[in-house]
Amino acid sequence: MFVLLFFGQSFGFSANLRTICAAAGAGKKVSFLNFNWKNQMWNLVFLTGAIIGGFISGTLLKKDAPIQLSEATKTDLQELGFSAPADIQPAELFSMDAVLSIKGFLILALGGLMVGFGSRYAGGCTSGHAISGLSDLQLPSLIAVIGFFMGGLLMTHLLFPIIF
Repeated sequence: MFVLLFFGQSFGFSANLRTICAAAGAGKKVSFLNFNWKNQMWNLVFLTGAIIGGFISGTLLKKDAPIQLSEATKTDLQELGFSAPADIQPAELFSMDAVLSIKGFLILALGGLMVGFGSRYAGGCTSGHAISGLSDLQLPSLIAVIGFFMGGLLMTHLLFPIIF
């Protein structure tokens, strides 16, 4: 992080979508995507490393032992409508049955749309603001992170009980 700040770079994953679109030539049609994407090559390398690391972690380093959660967490999850997870992700959201249902598809599609819109509207995603922006002492990042937490609390305590 210090090296990024020293060289005037900021870290964030959501900016990679813009870089990938620019590299694919979308800048010829949309002025927002018309920039020198080669200056962001380091961020694409980081993105590639994160994907490879996730794959290695999920396949080669995966243990067959069930995840361990405290009883208090299991109780909290059940109160929100989720069963005790047998894997990293809750089956109510990420199992193939859930994804292929209308309700599950709409939850994932609307959630993805809201995350994309929020990232663009806030000028960055949670990792960009919380990791890079806060370490750079940027007030807009502090405001964005407070908004992310408020949105998470609203989703967990107001919308999850309605949806599940």
